[in-house]
Amino acid sequence: MGTSSGTFRFIDLFAGLGGFHVALDELGGQGVFAAEWEPTLNALYRDNFAIRPWSDINDLGSDEDVAREVPDHEVLTAGFPCQPFSKAGDQMGFADTAQGNLFFAVHQILRVKRPRRFILENVPNILNHDGGRTKRTIIAMLQELGYEVDIEHFSPHEFGIPQVRDRAYFVGSLDGLDGFEWPTKHKDPTDITSVLRHDVPSSRPIPPSTLNAIDMWGDFLKRSPADLKMPSFPIWSMEFGATYPYEDETPAGVWTRRSKHGLSGMHVGGSFGFKLDGLTIPDQQALIPSHARRESDFQFPNWKRGFIRQNRKFYEDNVDWIEPWLREWRPWEFHSSFQKLEWNAQGEERDIDNFVLQMRASGVRVKRPTTAPSLIAFTQTQVPILGANLTGQRRYMTPAECAELQSLGGIQLPASELAAYKALGNAVNARVVKAIANSLLDGLCDSPASPHTDHELLGAIA
Repeated sequence: MGTSSGTFRFIDLFAGLGGFHVALDELGGQGVFAAEWEPTLNALYRDNFAIRPWSDINDLGSDEDVAREVPDHEVLTAGFPCQPFSKAGDQMGFADTAQGNLFFAVHQILRVKRPRRFILENVPNILNHDGGRTKRTIIAMLQELGYEVDIEHFSPHEFGIPQVRDRAYFVGSLDGLDGFEWPTKHKDPTDITSVLRHDVPSSRPIPPSTLNAIDMWGDFLKRSPADLKMPSFPIWSMEFGATYPYEDETPAGVWTRRSKHGLSGMHVGGSFGFKLDGLTIPDQQALIPSHARRESDFQFPNWKRGFIRQNRKFYEDNVDWIEPWLREWRPWEFHSSFQKLEWNAQGEERDIDNFVLQMRASGVRVKRPTTAPSLIAFTQTQVPILGANLTGQRRYMTPAECAELQSLGGIQLPASELAAYKALGNAVNARVVKAIANSLLDGLCDSPASPHTDHELLGAIA
């Protein structure tokens, strides 16, 4: 690539564990500035890369602050906070005063320092957020600075890494993008065993309640007839035997309409068919599934009605083997999230220990061992669990293994497992960034220092 004749300088904003730094360092770049507000990661970045990061980027309040504190550089990278744009968050976008407006801090540095290239990363939902207005706003603001901009989304599994984690990447260049090509997405199969490290055992035991839930659903799979196609919809066991209204009316509607008796006297059943006759409304509410008892739900959306309908039909068609399973395992005594199963291994042998498991609010998710679920930063409980047939025992993926999923296996991680999982869930994948940057940086060191006059640059800072 064109940078072979000399190094280029880059800055790493919202740096986290330093995925951008790892990628650009491997391409011959020199990190000259980083910003990371989380104290543990700020200190760790210094240990890993010998750069003391700036703490709060909001402290670079004025153009003069940026001009003074941020060194000149050729490449800006930023994985600006994704929570305001994520489907898993409130999707407040730029209206999120704490994080949504941090893109404007990136924009300010681009405007003042004029790096020749940039790479920005965020969740793919940013491309559709607010009906596409967020994307259009970002592109327009970058183009006003003279950058040609392009956008694509990639997942690590498209680069041979066994993790499905779709992310949107914005690239920009002051020289135009005529010679730029996005990396080719590969369709070769991946295998999670490629990142497993048997020399670093998990130090965190799986809670007994989680193990019991895995055993319960493992038995469910074993009892299912071999010629039965497992449902592609989420299995909601609380709908097995339930008969409360959901099509034209909802429990909330009945409780409002019949404020004294509610569902009592209608001869319908709640979760798992538990009888509601003779019960007070608060007692009825406790026996209606959590997805169906919100007081404001006077009409269920089509998708929810569909899942309820499909689960009740599945139970009716398979009651002969489901009923003995219900009597043995009593799933109503489990946490509500354990009462649901997401089977993402259609056509595979139904041995739950052959798979990668994830405990989610939406249920026990079972995935083929070709890829790991997307690492997320929210909670330690959603760290992937490896089935016993993959590693000899059921165990959580270790932070070191999760680091391999982010192509960050060579750096020091936070000492706390919880902090490490959270940081890895927020990290950018270094191999994906490197593949994108390889073409974007081509010829960078051979380009003139700037296509803008000194007058233009002074105007940008004024």
